[in-house]
Amino acid sequence: MDIFSTLQEEKARLSPSENRIADILLNDFEFAVNASIIELAEKADVSPPTVTRFCRRVGCESFSDFKVQLARTAYVGMRYLRPEPKSSNPADVAQDIITKAQNALFLLHRSLDLAAVEMAAEHLAKADMIYAFGSGGNSSMIASELQNRLFRFGLRVTSSSDHGMQLMLAAAAKPSDVMIGSSFSGRNAELVRSFTLAREGKVTTIALTQADSPVAQVADIVVPIDLAEGNNIFRPTSTRIAYLAAVDILASLVAYNIQPQAAVTLRKIKQQLVAHRDGDDRQLLGD
Repeated sequence: MDIFSTLQEEKARLSPSENRIADILLNDFEFAVNASIIELAEKADVSPPTVTRFCRRVGCESFSDFKVQLARTAYVGMRYLRPEPKSSNPADVAQDIITKAQNALFLLHRSLDLAAVEMAAEHLAKADMIYAFGSGGNSSMIASELQNRLFRFGLRVTSSSDHGMQLMLAAAAKPSDVMIGSSFSGRNAELVRSFTLAREGKVTTIALTQADSPVAQVADIVVPIDLAEGNNIFRPTSTRIAYLAAVDILASLVAYNIQPQAAVTLRKIKQQLVAHRDGDDRQLLGD
């Protein structure tokens, strides 16, 4: 149960006294989570029975149950209760997004483990089959982008964001194959399971993830990406820009490892785009 979601739904129907209690929860969460029923009642200028009725209104059986639910809410993160104030002016939003993206790229460049990247690219270039895994909004995109980047060099590659399919593909993979997975948190237990199974089958595993995370610990090669994010919950994570850059770096190194093959396949693809879509070769080179 999420008390604050319930409050948003019920707020218009709360009495003035109940609204004062709600305001305390929203504006002084630390006090509310530690206060007794008497202390909360006094701060809201209401009676203890009013506090009890409020607790039941938001779906709790008692004040004690209410306190337990509040404590659980704290684990979600206070930044979602008091979002970081930011200007909604378009110019300010654009500057914020672009600056954070630039910072992400700068920090990735400064911290990139080039030896790990080179090793990963070499294994990808020699793989009979490449499996790109990721789940969730960001890592699913990274898995798809890995497929999008690598197939055009003539490599056999497929991506999956489905945990069950990932496990089956890991079971079917051969030692000459390579598995590469993305996990922004590094705590994707299903990816850990697939990597563990793949390694048991002598399949090389590559992780784009946080260093020393559970996913990193079961991978043969780790390209660590450890970037701090701010508290603005409304801005998309800029870390995904760093992941996309890491994919582009890997893809470029793979292409340089297999230049003749990559050039032939790229030309075949471009030939079809020119013939059936563009009419000439003046559009974007790679796509």
